[in-house]
Amino acid sequence: MPHSQAILFDLDGTVLDTRELILVSFRHATRTVLGRELPEAEMLDMIGIPLQYQMEKLSPEHADELVAVYREHNAAHHDEMVRVFPGTRETLEALRAQGIPLAIVTSKRNALAARGLACFDLLGFFDPLIGSDDTDKHKPLPDPLLLAATRLGAEPERCVYVGDSPYDMQAACAAGMIAVAAPWGMFARERLISAGAQYEAAAITELPALVARLQEVGKTAPYYGCGKCQVGVPCESQIPEQTCAYQ
Repeated sequence: MPHSQAILFDLDGTVLDTRELILVSFRHATRTVLGRELPEAEMLDMIGIPLQYQMEKLSPEHADELVAVYREHNAAHHDEMVRVFPGTRETLEALRAQGIPLAIVTSKRNALAARGLACFDLLGFFDPLIGSDDTDKHKPLPDPLLLAATRLGAEPERCVYVGDSPYDMQAACAAGMIAVAAPWGMFARERLISAGAQYEAAAITELPALVARLQEVGKTAPYYGCGKCQVGVPCESQIPEQTCAYQ
């Protein structure tokens, strides 16, 4: 049996480019409800956890109204603003050709996540699709990732989770999965490394080669960038030596 039994993906910032859609919807909600706009860095920092939690963190007394206004605006502009990262379809086809099941685990509600994937005819690549309405606990807790593994019949330690937020990396580590950073998304690679990323791919198109290497070496050991990982293949990552588990 191959080392990796399944590859799980975050959605926003990993498979779909929704940065501008999220920011525009966020600005609209805070301007409408609170009469002000947040700095972009503050908005981006909350991405990766369910929307309700974001708004409760921002303004507990206005959270429900903020969520409602955000969702109304987001839904109205979703299809025109959502984008897919270059090379995504080719990447998913290559991964599927390796015979590895693919799944989505997102903090977005299930129906809207499916809608985004359907915009680019990508929904059929993923089964299951786990959204925020599928579990009571959410990233950075491991529950949604573990639910996906259960539905796939896969061992968590033999699952790869690819994500672009620190919450993704924390959830993957908490679930005992292989945490792969997606620095093409909304967070800097340094944030992902500090949150527990074990591997990284500079672009989504690099994932098939990374997964193939994992299949070859058959180990869950981190693929850090110091050249001393002892995984049996040359280390091509750029993760700093001081983060290496082998030092």
